[in-house]
Amino acid sequence: MNAELLYEKLLANLRNRSQTGSFELAGLAMGGAWIAERLAKDLGLPHYGVINVAFHRDDYAEKGMTALRTAGTMTTHLPFDVNGANVILIDDVLLTGRTVRAALNELFDFGRPAQVELMVLADRGKRELPVSADFAAEQAQVPEQQILVLEKDDAGKFSFQLEERV
Repeated sequence: MNAELLYEKLLANLRNRSQTGSFELAGLAMGGAWIAERLAKDLGLPHYGVINVAFHRDDYAEKGMTALRTAGTMTTHLPFDVNGANVILIDDVLLTGRTVRAALNELFDFGRPAQVELMVLADRGKRELPVSADFAAEQAQVPEQQILVLEKDDAGKFSFQLEERV
């Protein structure tokens, strides 16, 4: 699965979308934030937001500080007024829907958007919650014992790696 080609699909979708109205981008830390940063640059947007879901994860009690390390040093930063905004959440891989639920909880801590949409590079299916992406660049078939990890190189190019579940 070519993450760069999937990124181009997402970019094209947002270019079309930008002609019909305004929106704010918010990427889920880490992979979604990388994507949102690059999308903002490629679309000429003045800013993008980052959402860290660590404190809203339903497994925070189990993982504790490990959940924080997973999101790296990125903290939630929304350089726009959430109230009344059309927010597009960006993530790399959609699987169970639990991270999206946590992102919505974090987003609503900052205000009440008019609309929230979800766009992802890859949708693996396997939902635990009733969450679906408004746009998924690809439906991904990955063995259940593996996870799909987005990586970014020094030039800012994306790739996917398959890793064994821990």
